[in-house]
Amino acid sequence: MLLDAGRGALIGTVEIIPGVSGGTVALIVGVYETLIASAGSLARGVATALADGVRGRGFARAGAHFAAVRWAVVLPVGVGMIIAVLVASAVLAPVIEAEPVASRALFAGLIIASLIVPIRMVGGRWRAREYGVAVLGAIAGFALTSLPHVDPLEPPLPVVALAAAFAVCALVVPGVSGSFLLLAVGMYAPTLAAVNERDLVYLGVFVLGAMIGLGLFVSVLQWLLEHRRRVMLATMTGLMIGSLRALWPWQDESGLQAPGGDLVPVVLLVLLGITAVGGVLLVEAAVLRRAAARLEAGGAASPDPRSDAAA
Repeated sequence: MLLDAGRGALIGTVEIIPGVSGGTVALIVGVYETLIASAGSLARGVATALADGVRGRGFARAGAHFAAVRWAVVLPVGVGMIIAVLVASAVLAPVIEAEPVASRALFAGLIIASLIVPIRMVGGRWRAREYGVAVLGAIAGFALTSLPHVDPLEPPLPVVALAAAFAVCALVVPGVSGSFLLLAVGMYAPTLAAVNERDLVYLGVFVLGAMIGLGLFVSVLQWLLEHRRRVMLATMTGLMIGSLRALWPWQDESGLQAPGGDLVPVVLLVLLGITAVGGVLLVEAAVLRRAAARLEAGGAASPDPRSDAAA
């Protein structure tokens, strides 16, 4: 139990850092497939309980979904994640507010290095189709991050729920950061603030949106990754590239600005972010190699663990 709580703390800590994927860390510490399967069962159980309760059909079907959840793993991991998010948010929020240029530079480095994940997961040589959808994704990402952001102090609650629903989908693919999705649509800072201020209304709506996202979108994404894997991952790559606009270090409410006199430290921070994610990816690669070696030694097939997790 303590080990799983420690795993959850690692996942929760990186989950609030844009560019570092909690899914990647979950894969590294060995709980990725369990969490994804359990989260899907939990979301389906809640949805089934609501639907069958209204229709007077009882809760037998919902109970079957709840029984499929690995509670012995999910609960301690969840507690560890919650504690880590609370602690890390309290540390990060004042830093981001005091040093916006430096924060965006570091986050940009994290995202740039993370691009290797969906690029690598496409598998094999990219074809014209993959390049085409990646370009379209980059254009869409740039356009979305060019839209006026919501009020950073009081975002509408429907926007909060929608942002949470999409951000939770990042759990499906290791390497894709949910925090980065929040950052790209201007919801990262208000979400951190809500955690630090214990804004229960905001957090309740956020959790509700995340549950809806798990129930509706994650299954669709899993299907797309199984049946349209190359196109889906190429699209994700393009979206991440286009969304880097949100992390241009020098910008204000009027738009993007030219680099200032702090060019050298900004470049160093970008390189630091690239190095940090590169280190995480190297550890992940080592874990995957060991897992493949164990499967081969046992006489079993050795598929890509990421493919199994996403299927």
